[in-house]
Amino acid sequence: MEKYPVYIAGEFRDTGEYLEIRNAFSGEAFALASLGGEREYEEAVVWGKGLERQARDLPSYVKYEAMMQIAVQLQSERKDFATVLAMEACKPLKLALGEVDRASACFRIAAEESKRLPAEYLRIDWTPAGKDKEGLVKYFPLGLVAGISPFNFPLNLACHKIAPAIAAGCPIILKPSGSTPLSTLKLARLIDQTALPKGMVSVIPFNRVIGNRLVSDDRIRLLTFTGSPPVGWKMKRESGRKRVVLELGGNAGLIVTATADLSLAVSKAVGGAFAYAGQVCIHTQRIFIQESIFERFTQMFVEKTKELKQGDPMDPVTDISAMINEENALRVEAWIREAVADGAQVLTGGGRNGAFMEPTVITQTRPEMKVCKLEVFGPVVVLEPYHDFTEALDMVNEGSYGLQAGVFTNDISEMNLAFKELEVGGVMINEVPTFRVDHMPYGGVKHSGFGREGIKYSILDMMEPRLLVKNC
Repeated sequence: MEKYPVYIAGEFRDTGEYLEIRNAFSGEAFALASLGGEREYEEAVVWGKGLERQARDLPSYVKYEAMMQIAVQLQSERKDFATVLAMEACKPLKLALGEVDRASACFRIAAEESKRLPAEYLRIDWTPAGKDKEGLVKYFPLGLVAGISPFNFPLNLACHKIAPAIAAGCPIILKPSGSTPLSTLKLARLIDQTALPKGMVSVIPFNRVIGNRLVSDDRIRLLTFTGSPPVGWKMKRESGRKRVVLELGGNAGLIVTATADLSLAVSKAVGGAFAYAGQVCIHTQRIFIQESIFERFTQMFVEKTKELKQGDPMDPVTDISAMINEENALRVEAWIREAVADGAQVLTGGGRNGAFMEPTVITQTRPEMKVCKLEVFGPVVVLEPYHDFTEALDMVNEGSYGLQAGVFTNDISEMNLAFKELEVGGVMINEVPTFRVDHMPYGGVKHSGFGREGIKYSILDMMEPRLLVKNC
């Protein structure tokens, strides 16, 4: 099996301890990732802290050229990266290729943003005391950043932490998911080929005990975490004085009105519901359909769900493959059975084979059921009718999550009301809540997160303003 070393202080190192990486579809162990320990952790922190001034003073053109080099190389090695993603994350190849494209876009966007870091000229003479004075507000990098990325978008969500840190001038230690560390360790090889200072970026899988030090260590100035709400909010409580950005989960709601383009809504909703077996924070989980079109929408939705190609993630035609592991598939299966025992009806799917969970459509649910109330993070979607639009808005808002929501409508007043009333971080019109491009502000409210990702917004989180006042 191929071994992937950690990347620390500008060196690739085999630590002698390994994570065994398995393909969930085949069950095959196919690679070993070196696991960092106490020594590697301390070295990464000390090295990163020692680079803070050098990283702060990096010229824009150096950061720009380095990130553009990474972006171009990602495209050049697109198929290789996608193959690794398909193997480690059990992500269908066509989706894996899209993730590589997005990762490349992250570095291109960050390269551009590195040339326009914020600054502001400020007049001080608004009052007599400020006569003959002027101000300059300039933003300076915070210092060492810790990033913790999840299994579901192991390359792209790592890039959402690494690229803004480079643009802001912050050294960063990235801990990838222990289930899917390979694509990020492979990315480190591209970073190492640039002119960035060695050690500005470290990529190290840790066990949970050592990884938790990234949360509590006061030498780290900002923690950016993507993962489950319980873990994220616990980290915030334990993080001390450092800044924290949390991109957590959701149970995204979608409203389909009587004025919607039904074919478009069904097509996009099926994709939003079952892409990557629903293991997406903005997975379309709850769909509320105006009662006059409920039966027609449901029939079309179920028929299109049955057309999804199931199989090996390496097959270019596969739409849906196994979940990340059997443990999560068993959990999803149990939630479906629990809902059915409580009166819900399965319209299609519901079966499980090992780590593979059939795409499942459920109706006749109640808000307190787990498939509605919690984040399924699996290939399950709930369809329910509503009477009037305000009722649908209330149905989406019910519960503790608020990441993104979608509305299919051609009524401008409904668009405006949805934007005003939906308690989420983003409202998508004539689009599913699963929609995301990498430069938009992305994040949630309530239990779904704290702060925003999206390259420019992440850069701002990694910097702080400093005011200069002088005589003019």
